Amino acid sequence: MAKDYYKQIRTILYSNDSDEVKQDKLLTFHENDIANVVEHLSKNERLKLYKIIGVDRTAEVFSYLDNVDDYVDEVGFDKAADIIERMDADDAVDVLDELEDDDKKEILDRMDSESQEDVKLINSYDDEQIGSKMTTNFITVDKGATIKSAMKELVSQAAENDNIQTIYVINDDDTLYGLIDLKDLIIARSNDSLEDITMTNYPSVLDTAIVSDIINDIREYDMDSIPVLTSENKLVGVITYSDIIESVDDELSDDYAKLAGLTEEEEDDESILGSVKKRIPWLLILMFLGLLVSSVTGTFEKVIVALPAVVFFQSMVLDMAGNVGTQSLAVTIRTISDDNSKRKTFNLIWHEVKIGFINGLILGLFTALFAAIYLGIARKPIEAGLDFAWSECFKFGGILGTSLLVSMTLSSFTGSALPLLLTKCHIDPAVASGPFITTINDLIAIAVYYSLSMLLFMIL
Repeated sequence: MAKDYYKQIRTILYSNDSDEVKQDKLLTFHENDIANVVEHLSKNERLKLYKIIGVDRTAEVFSYLDNVDDYVDEVGFDKAADIIERMDADDAVDVLDELEDDDKKEILDRMDSESQEDVKLINSYDDEQIGSKMTTNFITVDKGATIKSAMKELVSQAAENDNIQTIYVINDDDTLYGLIDLKDLIIARSNDSLEDITMTNYPSVLDTAIVSDIINDIREYDMDSIPVLTSENKLVGVITYSDIIESVDDELSDDYAKLAGLTEEEEDDESILGSVKKRIPWLLILMFLGLLVSSVTGTFEKVIVALPAVVFFQSMVLDMAGNVGTQSLAVTIRTISDDNSKRKTFNLIWHEVKIGFINGLILGLFTALFAAIYLGIARKPIEAGLDFAWSECFKFGGILGTSLLVSMTLSSFTGSALPLLLTKCHIDPAVASGPFITTINDLIAIAVYYSLSMLLFMIL
């Protein structure tokens, strides 16, 4: 999209129009589109652009920039301080976190005291807490205000805070009393009571709440912002709809990283060493699990020697068990994340086990027939040292089909039960995903396949 606007914005910058006319023309572009163009401009063109659109709009553009530290260096500390202190506090924190510690301190020292306090407040929370995602950009009025004075206060505060769709009503002790929708305040008559248009039953979140625990709750509310309260019911910030979307995106990125067997999400500009550090912990765990699978396989050495055909079909049994387990895992994690789901733990596990059993039965019957015919056509002897016999082919096909049935049923149980168990232990169920659950199911499939091969050939 940046390429679509690049020529248009450069044409405006180099036109003979006055800066006021250029500013009006640039108002037709969204700040995100301008930010996408900024990286394609030269330093002089960027500085010229910032001057034309003004500090307030430059602050909006900076909130969309990647690698913002490069652009901060261009404008200098004083200008950067002016820009960053005009951002929402949460955006300002994000920008400052990208800077070197010395640069960050220089800019903070040049920002006004109110902005410094806002940054300090948000930085006081851990990254997982909702307080680190909130903004201090909101409008408040006193509970005892009249409609006229509330409107006057709204106009006054809107110069600094543009999040005006919801107005927050504060008690004398600074606790939150209620919320007012902007539309209700606008259409209210001057002789109406402020309390009549104040909503006192409203959704809210605790500032120390863990984002991943409550994100599903707050995204269900069709509100521009949700108040963030302390344990004493004091309003310290709000979570806007854009903050909610960003938090959901962060959670999805985190879950995706875990699905890939990473300790956390990798950035596009991640260093080689940084990527190695994020990947190696799970790889080490999976390596030891792989050694366990190999050790279990080694205990069936006599079966492999006596029945060479088992090795030929081993990968198929392992793959099908892993596929079924991953399917159950995906359904279970989705159900866990869906607060509207009424399915109970036992019912969910039983549901997945039944599906795994039926799929295993269908595929087991098909595979048993296919394997028997294939071995018969290939005229491969099943047991070492014995001549070829069709009866042996069908006997082995039955063992293979039974192994698929049992391993797929057990893998369905593992894929649904493990994330539910982790959830009960307050551990993110995503850690049970991807390579981890596949390796566990490999272990189950190996044990089932070789055990049945040994037992059934001895019996039959």
